[in-house]
Amino acid sequence: MGLFAEVYTGIADKANAGIAKAGLSDVDFETLIRLARSPRQSLRMSDLAAQTSLSTSGITRVVDRLEREGLVVREACATDRRASYAVITEAGNARLQQVLPQHLADIELWFTGLLTPEQLTIFLDMLRTIRDVVRPCATAGVINPRVDAGQG
Repeated sequence: MGLFAEVYTGIADKANAGIAKAGLSDVDFETLIRLARSPRQSLRMSDLAAQTSLSTSGITRVVDRLEREGLVVREACATDRRASYAVITEAGNARLQQVLPQHLADIELWFTGLLTPEQLTIFLDMLRTIRDVVRPCATAGVINPRVDAGQG
């Protein structure tokens, strides 16, 4: 666990420097990227909280801040008055596009580029196996294309 924590912290430190230059915290970035890659670029607030491991009140504060900056809006759920969705805005997508090239370059330099394609495939498969057990909510609200296509 110590080695895993050291690797994660080292990669996060390298990647977060570029994110901070764009005026985003790591939590802001994670929230925007999860919204951007979700169907309709939106998630129920409860699913977003589950995906980010934040409490409901924690994700509310993050979305409040991103909403004040015009990067996210809230939309009411048409079928459940108690629920609402966080939706990334054009400005949110633009900010994300500002950060992504450097972020992807950092990930390539400090992580994926250090492994052969075969090593990376095996490593990512192992991480997904572990993630699905220890954080089953990490993909809450996301449609799984393999399951939906009958590939389980």
